[in-house]
Amino acid sequence: MKIAISGGTGFIGKHLTQYFLNKGHDIYILTRSQKTSAEKNLHFVQWMTETSNPALSLEGVDVIINLAGKSINDRWTEEAKKQIIDSRVQSTRAIYSIISSLREKPKVFINASAIGLYGTSLTKTFTEQSNETGSDFLAETVETWEKEASRIQELNVRTVFTRFGIVLGDEGALSKMVLPYKLFAGGSLGSGQQWVSWIHVMDLVRLIEHIIFSTVSGPVNAVSPNPVTMNEFGKTIGNVLSRPHWFPAPAFALKMVLGEMSLLILEGQKVLPEKALEDGFTFTYPHVDKALQDILASS
Repeated sequence: MKIAISGGTGFIGKHLTQYFLNKGHDIYILTRSQKTSAEKNLHFVQWMTETSNPALSLEGVDVIINLAGKSINDRWTEEAKKQIIDSRVQSTRAIYSIISSLREKPKVFINASAIGLYGTSLTKTFTEQSNETGSDFLAETVETWEKEASRIQELNVRTVFTRFGIVLGDEGALSKMVLPYKLFAGGSLGSGQQWVSWIHVMDLVRLIEHIIFSTVSGPVNAVSPNPVTMNEFGKTIGNVLSRPHWFPAPAFALKMVLGEMSLLILEGQKVLPEKALEDGFTFTYPHVDKALQDILASS
């Protein structure tokens, strides 16, 4: 199978690339810079430059996965927020242009998205059937991004919006959350009652593979079936690392340090993967203790 990935050199992209290479697929990484690979099945395709013509290399591609976009883990200045939105919209438009020019369209287009679309709540449970959308910056970003990605459906390509929760792995948010515990300074963040909807990175990779061979379309929540509160999440990190969970970080302090970006930590939503479960997907790591044990034991 011929699979193209934008954002393929990032945290999730690297795991996806290696997983599919191990299965013998041909992987095409979309990149702005010219690169070469020594691996037989790994190819780099230049895109989003004035002289690049990626469609020449992607004719006959079966799957396109879009992970491209500026990290949301930097302080949200007005300029940073503009870059976060623009980078996602521009990469998605570029993929639309590529698919438009292909004689043979891919079987499926999978666009990274986020559960931030639903907004935050301590009491509600969200599934793909939920119609609510939040009013904060993350929700607005996801709504704009999915609207742009939905245009690809007009090209008769099955389109899936994988709404990621917090992805647990050797990189990403977990490394920052674990550090205080390693320094014996871990504890609740904010009230501790906010929900954490999470997924092990390898379950995310496997879910994307499942989607490729499925017929599912539209939004798919990429989260474990067992979300936990932030307090429970922290206690589990402490248990796995044999460290105390005792130093609370009050909300006002996090807001002072992180600004608007603090909502990533202080607010949350309880999201369930209803569509994935109905489609027959089985999670290897459905519970947070086993997921953290696997990741932290190998890091």
